[in-house]
Amino acid sequence: MKIGVLVPHSMHLAALTQKWEYDIGSDKVLEAMALADEVGFHSCNLGEHFIIPNEHLDLSGDHYFHTVVALGVVGGRTKNLRLRPTISILPLQNPIVQAKAWSSLDWMTGGRAEPMFGVGWLKEEFDMLGVPFKERGKISDEYLAAMIELWRSDDPQFEGEYVSFRDVGFAPKPVQKPHMPVWLGGDAAPVLRRVARFADGWAPQVGRPETIPDSIATIKSHEAWDGRPLEVYYSLEMLNIGAHHEVLNDPKATGGRDAQKIIDQLGWLAELGVTQSSVPLPPDLAGFEDYLDTLRWIGSEIIPKVASI
Repeated sequence: MKIGVLVPHSMHLAALTQKWEYDIGSDKVLEAMALADEVGFHSCNLGEHFIIPNEHLDLSGDHYFHTVVALGVVGGRTKNLRLRPTISILPLQNPIVQAKAWSSLDWMTGGRAEPMFGVGWLKEEFDMLGVPFKERGKISDEYLAAMIELWRSDDPQFEGEYVSFRDVGFAPKPVQKPHMPVWLGGDAAPVLRRVARFADGWAPQVGRPETIPDSIATIKSHEAWDGRPLEVYYSLEMLNIGAHHEVLNDPKATGGRDAQKIIDQLGWLAELGVTQSSVPLPPDLAGFEDYLDTLRWIGSEIIPKVASI
């Protein structure tokens, strides 16, 4: 089991963000990620929105980074951490520009970028960015295919409804071959079909963990599935977040300082097919230094003991 860490002060979600996070700036965020890298975390993760309607501020907040930009800065302060968002909203950005951003990140960090894409849920955000919300699934399929073509082909060509190109050059290519691992988030039926067609990794996001084995079977039964390895990421903290960022107060999402309990929970997830996860933070952290101590504790008491499960 590989353990990731959520970048602190990267979101203001009511269900996740602790009060001490609001008081730290970029210097401490990067200090924390350098420590996470040092003590053995596998990946760092952060979410993405571009603009939030006022009616959603109470639950979702408006503090989000552009994932590629933020992960690039984290990549400059770390050596081994895999750089992966919890979600990057695929239909909201031009695919050629996105492909360039991700390949640039991968090239500049020596092959550590792992884009995780989702189709998005906030209709008003789509409206403000001029993207048709009801077409987001079809747009995502086409964008993914176009981006992979740009990453893989020396003579990239694509003809679609939303994007077309030919007789072009595109470099740098990603360091990772044939391209960066592509992750997709979500557990709706169209997402599972998209995973079967395109993805190397899948994150159910707000789905219940008990449904993961059936979803994996569905993915692997799809005609587009070619037998490639599939990584599965699930964080217990997601049990506290509803589909529209509602706070669910699920006790399994609450962290603590009982190492064996956490190891048992991660073992349970592994039995369901999960290969990557995170450790929920204790809800009573006193501040940034306490957070750093918690990262050190996870690095010494949890990460080595779950590495083989």
